Amino acid sequence: MSKKVKKLSDKEYEKELYKLQVELCKLQAWVKRSGQRIIIVFEGRDAAGKGGVIKRILEKVSPRIFQVNALPAPTERQKSQMYYQRYIERFPAAGEVIIFDRSWYNRAGVERVMGFCSDEEYQRFLKRTPAIEQGIVDDGIILLKYWFEVSQKIQAGRFQKRIDDPCKQWKLSPMDLTAQQKWDEYSEAKDQMFLATDSKHAPWFVVNSDDKKTARLNCISHLLSQIPYEEIPFIKPEIKKSKGQQYNPIDYEYNVVPEEY
Repeated sequence: MSKKVKKLSDKEYEKELYKLQVELCKLQAWVKRSGQRIIIVFEGRDAAGKGGVIKRILEKVSPRIFQVNALPAPTERQKSQMYYQRYIERFPAAGEVIIFDRSWYNRAGVERVMGFCSDEEYQRFLKRTPAIEQGIVDDGIILLKYWFEVSQKIQAGRFQKRIDDPCKQWKLSPMDLTAQQKWDEYSEAKDQMFLATDSKHAPWFVVNSDDKKTARLNCISHLLSQIPYEEIPFIKPEIKKSKGQQYNPIDYEYNVVPEEY
């Protein structure tokens, strides 16, 4: 019988998360100083917790350096372009970390399962993607790819919470509503995607996300371990007060928000 894993308490979780967010800030300083370019791809089943991890990554860092992309469905013009084109234009410049909340791998997942692409387009994607990712890495960009896996039972429970909670209903999409029905099709698509695109230069890393808190800590910790960043010393500045005549503010009439709570 397998030993039951003890869940983290909220206090333990927040403590560990803060430590990792401090390291993310150190990573940010190094990226800015070194001019490094980083791409982080988050893929996985619907309601697997990708958004929660991304939120915790972004909480303490600058949106000018850590930028998230969650692209909508392609326009008619974009459909006529090279498939990767609308993603490539979002790639990082020096000193940027670009996060893709779903990426070019839509073609190997939802587009394949839902019939939004032809079999020829799908096969072409599987064949070309490793070479394109080799080009990304050869250009000096750090590329990390994470797949979030969740059990069917947990996924169903999270969907129900989205349905019941008015603050989460916006998260529901037409694709979410087919995820349980097409569970096996998505499983097969993921297996084929891994088989074709899990390479030495751009491997897939799988995050078990049934426990959201553990998944967040594991993913961020692993992400940090994959980047050879160095701590940039921070010299604390001295805050100096103004000298001379005391400043007297002009007496304006302000519209004050009533203290109702």
